[in-house]
Amino acid sequence: MSLRFFAGINNIVGAMRNPAALKVIVETLGFQHLDLDVTVPRVVIFRDAIVELLEMELGDRFSLKAKSGWNSILNYVGGAYIYVRREYAGRLKIIASSWATANKKVKDIIDGEEDEGNGEEAGEGGEGETEEVGETNATTRDTGLKEGSKSGARASGERAAMGNAMQVPTTFNEMFLFNGAVMGFGGSLWMQEVLESFDDMVGNVANSYRLQEECDTLSLRIAKYTGNVNLTEFRAVMLASLRSLVPKEWNSAHEVAWTWLWNNVGRMLKANMGKPRVQEKALASFILNMTEDSQNYLRRELYRRFFAAAPAGQDYFKQSTTRLYFIADKIVEMTIEMFRDPRKMVEDISALGLRHVGYAIPTEFFAPFVSGAVDAVRTMTTNENAEEGFRWSLSLIARMLVRTINEGSTIVMKSINSNSAEQLEKAVACAPRGKRALWLLNITVGTQSISPLYWSIESGNLESARAMILDLLTLRADRDNYYYGCDHLFTRHPDVVRRLCAEAQALLPVLLDGLIWRSRLTQGGKRRVNFYIKHLIQDQATGNFNQTLEWLVDAGSPKILCHTVVVLFSDLVWSQLANRPFLFGKCWTLLTLTIFIISQSILQHLDEGHQNQGTRNAIFCLRCFIYLGSLGQLVRVQVREALKDIRAGNLLMLGGIIRVPAYLNRWTNSVSLILMLMLMLMLSQEPIVWCLRYYDPDKAMAEIISANVAIAAAAASASVPALTSNSSSGGRLSASAASASVADFGATADKDYVGDLFTQHCSEGDENLKIYAPCSMVAILLYWTLIVDLTIFSTRISAFVLVCRRVFSELGLFLMAASIIILAFGSAISALNLQNKDFEDIPGGMLSLTMLTLSLYPTQHFQEMRDTPIVLIGVGVYIILVITFLISLLVAQLNLAYLAVYADMVGYARLNRGKITGATMPMISKYRWKSWLATLKLDERLEFNEGDVGLPGGIQVLEPASKYLVSVDMIRRFGGSTSPAMPWPEEEGGNSESDKFERLEKAIMRHTKKLDSG
Repeated sequence: MSLRFFAGINNIVGAMRNPAALKVIVETLGFQHLDLDVTVPRVVIFRDAIVELLEMELGDRFSLKAKSGWNSILNYVGGAYIYVRREYAGRLKIIASSWATANKKVKDIIDGEEDEGNGEEAGEGGEGETEEVGETNATTRDTGLKEGSKSGARASGERAAMGNAMQVPTTFNEMFLFNGAVMGFGGSLWMQEVLESFDDMVGNVANSYRLQEECDTLSLRIAKYTGNVNLTEFRAVMLASLRSLVPKEWNSAHEVAWTWLWNNVGRMLKANMGKPRVQEKALASFILNMTEDSQNYLRRELYRRFFAAAPAGQDYFKQSTTRLYFIADKIVEMTIEMFRDPRKMVEDISALGLRHVGYAIPTEFFAPFVSGAVDAVRTMTTNENAEEGFRWSLSLIARMLVRTINEGSTIVMKSINSNSAEQLEKAVACAPRGKRALWLLNITVGTQSISPLYWSIESGNLESARAMILDLLTLRADRDNYYYGCDHLFTRHPDVVRRLCAEAQALLPVLLDGLIWRSRLTQGGKRRVNFYIKHLIQDQATGNFNQTLEWLVDAGSPKILCHTVVVLFSDLVWSQLANRPFLFGKCWTLLTLTIFIISQSILQHLDEGHQNQGTRNAIFCLRCFIYLGSLGQLVRVQVREALKDIRAGNLLMLGGIIRVPAYLNRWTNSVSLILMLMLMLMLSQEPIVWCLRYYDPDKAMAEIISANVAIAAAAASASVPALTSNSSSGGRLSASAASASVADFGATADKDYVGDLFTQHCSEGDENLKIYAPCSMVAILLYWTLIVDLTIFSTRISAFVLVCRRVFSELGLFLMAASIIILAFGSAISALNLQNKDFEDIPGGMLSLTMLTLSLYPTQHFQEMRDTPIVLIGVGVYIILVITFLISLLVAQLNLAYLAVYADMVGYARLNRGKITGATMPMISKYRWKSWLATLKLDERLEFNEGDVGLPGGIQVLEPASKYLVSVDMIRRFGGSTSPAMPWPEEEGGNSESDKFERLEKAIMRHTKKLDSG
C-alpha cells in the first residue's frame, strides 16, 4: 500500500508541468478511490498530515512557497476525487454490476470449480492453503474462460453465418453474436475484434490510461479489416445484448451508463480511424530507405538527445556502444511491428516490461527517451506521416512498458535488487499467509508473468534467492492449518532443480535441506524424520518418473549426490525399481561372455592334436551364437543410437578433428562400439568359414570307417586268446598291420585337416589365426570391461573401482616419463659402439632397460657390464632415475590422488549409479511404476509427532537420535487469528541488531527536529 501511495504522489508531482497529463492522472486515481468516502474534512486532514510530515523531515529546506504549493496540489487532488465520486461513481457501479450479471453463468461455473477445488485442497493442506490455491486457480480459469469465450465467439459467428443450428445464448459473447446475426451485422468481422477487447475495456473503465491503451491497440487491429467500420452498429448490438441478459435490472440509468462508456471508447477509436494504414506505409518506407550512415546517425542522435534531456539515464545505459546500437535498432523495429502484428507485440512488450522490473529502471526515463527518439527521426525525414507514425507507435510502446513496470514493481522485486535477505524478509512480512508463497513465485501482468525467484537467480542475487527458498520451505502453522511452500515451488517451477544445477549449485543444499522435517522429540533412541520427496520422484504434469536424478547426475557434484534427501529417493528408486531390469540386461552380457570364453578359451584347447567332430560342432554353434546374438544386437543398438543423435544434431567434437554422435560420450557405449568392430573383424577372419571350402564328405566318411575298423581291430586283438605259433605269428602280423594303419592315419591327421567339417586348420585358416587370435583376446577383455557396471550393487566396491579409474592418470604420467628416459638412455648407450649384445642397438638397449625396470634382466648379464664400466655407470644412473626416483614419485602421487578423491569416492559411486538408474528407468512399465507409487502412499498425510497429522507428499523414516542434534521445533507455530488473509505475526527475536539501532536513530532524529522546530 505504501508503495502504491508514493508511486501515485510521484506521478502527480512529475506531471505538474503538463496540465492535460495531470488531469488524466488525477481522474484515474479518482476512479480507483471510488470505494472510499472522500469528503472535504477528510481531504483537509490528509493534506495537513502530509504537509506536517514533509515539514518535519525537510526542516528549514521546506519553505513557505513549497508548503503553499503542496497545499494547492493536494487540495486539487482531493477536490478531483470528490468530483469524480459525485459524477461518475453511480455510472461505474451500474456498469460493473450489470456486466457481472451479463456474465453470471460464467461466474457460476468459476465459483463452482473454485468450491470443488477448495474441497479437494482442504482435504490435503488445510483451509489456508485452500484459499491460496483456490484464488490462484480462479485467476487461471478466468483467463482460460476468457480465451475460450473469445474463440467460441468466432465459432458461433461462423455457425450463425452458415445457418446451422445454434445453442441458446447464455453469455454476453454468445448473445452479441446472436443479435449481430439477427440484426444483419454478421458480416462485420471487425466486431469480433472489439468483442475480444470489450471485457478488458469494461474492466478498466475507471482507468483512463489503460482504457486509452486498449483502444489504441484495438484501433490497430481494426485497421487490418477492409470495408466500412460503423461504431454505432456495435453500440446497438451491445445494448440489445445487455437488455436481453439483464432484463430485470435494466432501466434508463443503465442505458445512460453504457452509452457513456461506448461514447468514450468510440471517441478514442475515431481519433485513430484511417491513420494506422497510412502511417504504417510511410514508416515502413522510411525504415526501408535508411542507409548504414543514416542508421548510425539515428543511433548516435537518439542517445545524445536522451542523455542531454536526462543525464541520470547514463547510469543505466552503461553497456558497450554495440549493445546500445542493438537496443536502438530493436526500438525502431518494434515501432513498425506494432502496426504489422499488434497482438504479438502486446505480448512481447508485456514480457519486456517485466524484465525491466528486474532491471529496476525508473519509469521517469521513458518520456525523455521517447522525445529524444522522435526528435532524432524528425531531423531525418520530412514525411509527416512517417514521423507521426513513429511517435505514436513509440509512445504506445512506452505507455505499455510503464504500466507493466508499475504493476510488476512489487516490494519483493525491489528487495531482490538490493540482494539482501533482510530486506526480502521485511518485504514478505506483510504478505497474507495464504499468498506468501505466490508473492515469491509469481508476478503477473496481463498474460505475461515473471518469477521473482528465477529472476533473482538469473541476475546473480543469490542472497535473495537463498532467502526466498528458505522462506518457501519453512513450515509454519496456526491452529487450523499448516503452510508449506513445497507444492507451490515445484508446481510453479517443476525444473527448479535443473535451474539450480545450471546456475546456482550453492543453493541446492538449501533446497534439499528444506525438504526435511526432523522431530525435536525422540522415542526409544529414534527420531521421526519426514522427507517430502514426492516432487523429486514423480513429475506432476505427466505422472512419470521425474528428471531430478538425471539433472543432479549431469551436475556432476558428488557431495550433492550424498545429501540425505538424494540418497533416500535414489536408493528407493534403485532398490525397488531399477536394479532388476539392469541386472536382467547384464545377464545377457554375462551369458555372452561365458559362451565366448567356452568357445575361444576352453573348447579351443580340447584334443589339440586332432579335435573330434563333436568338439568342432560345439565350437561352430557357439560362435554362431556370438556372431548372430551378440554382434547382431550390438549392430542394432549402435546404429539406432547413432542415427538418433545424428538426426537430432547431438554431435561431439572428438579431438577437435571429427564429430561423433553424443551417445559415445558414455564409456560403455564406446566400449560396445569397439567390441562390435572387433567381432566384425573376427567374423571376417573366422578360420572355420575360410576352411569350409576344403570340406570333403567322402574323406570324412572314410575317416569314420577307418576309425571304426581300428577300434574293432583293437578290440579283437585284446579278446582273441593265443593260438598256434603259425597262427600266432599270423595274428601278430594282422594286429601289427592294423596298428600301423591307424598310426599312419593319425600321423596324416596331425599334418593335414583338409576335408574335416568346421575345422580351423587350413592354409587360409592358419594365416587368419594370426589376426583372429589377438582380436579374440581383445574381445574377451572388452566383455569383461562391460560387466564392471555390476559393481554398482555395492557402493563400496563401486567406489573402489572409481578411485582406481581416477588415479589411473597418474600411472599414465609415470609410464610416459619412464618411456622417455628408456628411449634416451637406450639411444645414448648404443652410441658407444661396444661389443655388448644387450646394448648394441637402440631396440636392444630399450628392451634391456625395460627388463631392468621390471626386474626381469638376467643376473648373469651383469658380469658383461663389468667389462664396460661406462655402460655400468649409465645403467646405474638409469636405475636411480627410474627405479628409485620415478617409482617413489609414483607412490607419492598415487597417495595424494587417492586422498584427493577419497572423501568423495562414495559420491562418485552414487553418481555412477545415478547414471545407470536414469538410463534404466525408461524400461520400467507404466503398470509397475504406478503400482510402486501406490506402495509409497505419497498422497497420504504424514504425522509430525504423535497425533499431529501434517502434510502429504513425503515418506517418514526413523533415524538414530544421535545422528543429528535438533533442539528447536522446526515448525514455526503462531497463535492469534487463523485467517489466511492475515500476515504472520512478527517472530520473537526476529529483528536484528541493525534494525533496533536504526529505529533508535530515527527516534533520536525525530525528537531532535521537534526540539529544533520548537
